Amino acid sequence: MNTNTFTRALSSTALAVALALGAVGAPTMAFAAAPQVKTQAPGFYRTMLGDFEITALSDGTIDAPFDKLLSEPAAKTTAALRNAFLGVPTETSTNAYLVNTGAKLILIDTGAGALFGPTLGELAANLEAAGYKPEQVDDILITHMHPDHVGGLVAKGAIVFPNATIHADQHDADYWLSQATQDKASADPKSFVPEFVKGAMASLNPYIAIGKFQPFHGSGEILPGIKAWSSYGHTVGHTSYIVESKGQRMIVAGDLIHAGAVQFTDPSVTIGFDTDKKAASASRETVFTLAAREGALVGAAHISFPGLGHLRAQGKSWLWVPVNYSTELK
Repeated sequence: MNTNTFTRALSSTALAVALALGAVGAPTMAFAAAPQVKTQAPGFYRTMLGDFEITALSDGTIDAPFDKLLSEPAAKTTAALRNAFLGVPTETSTNAYLVNTGAKLILIDTGAGALFGPTLGELAANLEAAGYKPEQVDDILITHMHPDHVGGLVAKGAIVFPNATIHADQHDADYWLSQATQDKASADPKSFVPEFVKGAMASLNPYIAIGKFQPFHGSGEILPGIKAWSSYGHTVGHTSYIVESKGQRMIVAGDLIHAGAVQFTDPSVTIGFDTDKKAASASRETVFTLAAREGALVGAAHISFPGLGHLRAQGKSWLWVPVNYSTELK
């Protein structure tokens, strides 16, 4: 028997013995269990819109008691959420969108900063994880001045985006940056308005003081490739933004919807934070109808991160079709 034949025979014998031992439960080598990490990857997701690069940024999540906040019986809300495999309260995303036009870096909403905690306030970290620094942001567009959209403008009282000009509808500025609004609402101990006014003032006033706040009046072009679209109701100056490049459109819808599992099925359901519930519902219908008709990409602040998708009309309801995950930017 030559050397190669002997080696093959020995290997075959060893394998047979190993298999036999395994069959009768021979002991195996044990390794220490790997520790569980229990954290997600940085919260950003990129896609292209024509020549514009869109980066969805997560500010984190918050548990929302939709059974108490929505304008329908709690049992109905709970049933709809359970049907979507969601709990009550419901872990709800807070999203913002960064638009790189090639000439400007534009951020739409800024997250909660320190105004909600402790599970929000991650936008600045995720912005840097996505490869950008706050000082690179040229302009910030605010959909409305609720704390989870403006709180990220400051950190410990200091400006976070030193080179950015802030844009928001004048109606929202007049309401949320007004001491009179706060004083009037303070008569109702259950009102969220005084605290929201306080947060808006703390977030916007540092920029106003240095001439970095430019309010606008209603719909119209704000920057090349980006138009404001008045969608009043959730707040008096709530604004959606239409981003367009090479014929492709994205509608950043702000807070036109909060609980997708409920409100896509029944768009008439409103939320307790709506300033004018009838107007909020009408704005949702108007914006969603256009988005569905044009096949526009939609970015929503409180749809599960990255909050990007398309809408299809189904009678009086809407079908939300999330974007397909892709590793390629085209």
